Amino acid sequence: MALKCKNILKKILLYSSLISLNILASNQAKSEEYKSIISEKSNSIQSDLSDQKYNGDNVITVTGNQSRKYALREGGGGLIYPENNVKSVSSVQSDFISRQAAGANAFQLAAMLPGANVASSDPLGLSPQTNISVRGLNNDALGYVLEGMPLNDIAYYTGYPGQFADSENYSQISLAQGSADLDSPVMNAAGGLMSLKFQDPSMKAGGYFSGSYGSYESNRQFIRLETGDIAHTGIRAFVSYSHSGADNWRGPGHDLRHHIDFKILKEWNENRVSLIGSWNRAVASYYPQVSLSEWKKFKTSGSNNLAKIYNVLNDNSGTDYYKLWKQPEKTFYLGAPIQLKLADKIKLHLTPYVQEAYGNVPGGSQIATSGLWNGTQPINETIEIPGAADGLATVRANSNQRSLRSGVNLSVNWKTGWNNFVLGYWFDYSRDQEKQTFTSIDATGHASNIWAYQKGSLIRLSDGSPLLAANFRTNSELNAFYIGDKMSLLHDRLLIDIGFKEVILNRYGINNMPGPQHSANSHTSEPLPRIGIRYKFNNEHQLFFNTSTNFRAPSETALYNAYDPSSGEIETKANTNVKNEYSVSEEFGYRYAGNLLIGNVTLFNYHFTNRQIETQIIQNGSIISSTINAGAQTSRGIDIELGLRPWHHFSPYVSGEYLYAKIDNDLQVGDDFLPTKGKTAVRSPRFQAAVGLTYDDGHFFSVATIHYIDRQYATFTNDERISAHVTGDLSIGYRFSDAVRLQKPTIRMNFINITNKHYISGVADPTFNAKDTVGRHGNIISGSSPDYYIGGGFAALFTASTEF
Repeated sequence: MALKCKNILKKILLYSSLISLNILASNQAKSEEYKSIISEKSNSIQSDLSDQKYNGDNVITVTGNQSRKYALREGGGGLIYPENNVKSVSSVQSDFISRQAAGANAFQLAAMLPGANVASSDPLGLSPQTNISVRGLNNDALGYVLEGMPLNDIAYYTGYPGQFADSENYSQISLAQGSADLDSPVMNAAGGLMSLKFQDPSMKAGGYFSGSYGSYESNRQFIRLETGDIAHTGIRAFVSYSHSGADNWRGPGHDLRHHIDFKILKEWNENRVSLIGSWNRAVASYYPQVSLSEWKKFKTSGSNNLAKIYNVLNDNSGTDYYKLWKQPEKTFYLGAPIQLKLADKIKLHLTPYVQEAYGNVPGGSQIATSGLWNGTQPINETIEIPGAADGLATVRANSNQRSLRSGVNLSVNWKTGWNNFVLGYWFDYSRDQEKQTFTSIDATGHASNIWAYQKGSLIRLSDGSPLLAANFRTNSELNAFYIGDKMSLLHDRLLIDIGFKEVILNRYGINNMPGPQHSANSHTSEPLPRIGIRYKFNNEHQLFFNTSTNFRAPSETALYNAYDPSSGEIETKANTNVKNEYSVSEEFGYRYAGNLLIGNVTLFNYHFTNRQIETQIIQNGSIISSTINAGAQTSRGIDIELGLRPWHHFSPYVSGEYLYAKIDNDLQVGDDFLPTKGKTAVRSPRFQAAVGLTYDDGHFFSVATIHYIDRQYATFTNDERISAHVTGDLSIGYRFSDAVRLQKPTIRMNFINITNKHYISGVADPTFNAKDTVGRHGNIISGSSPDYYIGGGFAALFTASTEF
């Protein structure tokens, strides 16, 4: 009753203010500036009234030390939110995130959104063998940004969601399916942009704690401490720490993760200065990716798993021992998003950032003790390797990547009349060092150091130098200039957003392996125009249209020769003149945001030239990323998204996509061409859908979700594909009333893949053709089997949490 009276009183005050402003505008506002001020204030009040109308009696607010809201204000239980952009954007809100399994990564949390196709290898989100594609465009075709700071791998553009942040610290995850914003610091986002946002620190000191335990001995502890307003300065901060661990759900292995996030914030007037950071250290186990024949024969058992015990006498000579595949990594991201009001209508946006990452993607391998080559130079000695027999030794092959990155994204906004101009500059400098080394193992298969950066742990030659299969360094310098204008016309009913971006990328590479190649330089420049239009008929109905251009340069591995250490021959030929992928995309959509229903429908169309497809290859025993030039491609389809605002505590949600993606030309392989014109593009399911139902009465809550992903081709000739699959998840929980110092203690159970569906979740490495194929010129082009991710099995996770 008190809440209703408060809402009624607020509405009366807002309507009174609005009437007064309208009278003032008609009788006294003579200057254009004064009219503009009154119009802006009126729009603000209209917005407040609109929020009151939407929220009404449906706002269930559970206040804590941060005024965190377990509300049902958003549609679909936090899976859909009214948007006002000129392009397609879908968002996952904190409502939905708070009910999911503790430690769920950003890909898993976005899996319900239209166009998002997530292929996971384990149910708990700890494995790095996790992929996402959007509208058929792979992980490396998406940009990833945390509050204005880029997160993509600088060499391969890949996003690693386990490194980004802890799910408890996200306030929102947004997925722009078509393209990135003009001012986004990314250069590979033909597939769209995933934007991550931290929750703001609370003005009140306190914190949040949760503990989880579940299947496969999984356990997780998370704590966030809030400073509150520090000494009445307006500065507030939080820092969080989490520890996660779990056994492999199939085969031997154990994942371990330590993570820290923090945010410091100061706001005053229209100024906002923050410092954000994220540190991650993990040792992940490996889930073998399998061929289709291996899947049909062994499913989730047998040789589709790594060996629990080291046995140098088995069929794989012990190279399948799981400890040889343990993958360590550590990352650190630091950024300072700043917004300053320089003058009445001029704002400065500045985001400097620095990043450091190190990782080792290893594998079990066998090398000879003699007859080896260092690049193109023979090694005229016999190497002493423990456990060697008959001139061969089982070792751990390492693929190390160490990267340092720094940059700044700077823009100035000038709002005058109906124009909002932006002028910006993005500078990014990175250094990426990659090596392939080898580590000896003892009689039990144990390697002295899995990180492989300690000199004493590497196999070395008589002169003390390490045995290397690859050794290159790339320095990259990116300069991007952008300019744009957002024109708000017809009392903000019509929004026209135009922009232009010029991206200049220079790479300076050195191949330190002996051979014909030493330097490997690449220079590219791309102009990227765009335009978008949004028209609002009223607060409920709007149309939008946009067209934008995108590009991406090839992955760094394309710049370097790779040599076979057993023969000195070139395994992969460098090409510093590989053409950039370039795409033009269009979207046309309709949005509705009513008292009860929120929805949108988007038609999209893409045209690519030099389409780049990420794959994986085994090079000298190590698994590395590579790319295939797939020529021209056309993709078009429709996205649908609907969500109900809470109705008797229920909030259903549904999303779906139809995708038609075809290859526009035959692909050259050697001296011949594969018959691929008109074939369906890889990783492009024709249909996919997601359905969710949320119930939340403020204490008891439950979320049930179902995903459907249609069949997907894994080769460009469409001679091999994976079947469609359906999976379901369930969450059930209860929030108690405050108890002593504990605020809204909560317990919940999450059931992941509740039917324990065993399935192939996605394509890990597509190939040209799986079967031998006759080329256009009559030659036989040998087939190569693609590999696939096996989807995670059933898992249950219990979590108890509380604010304090």
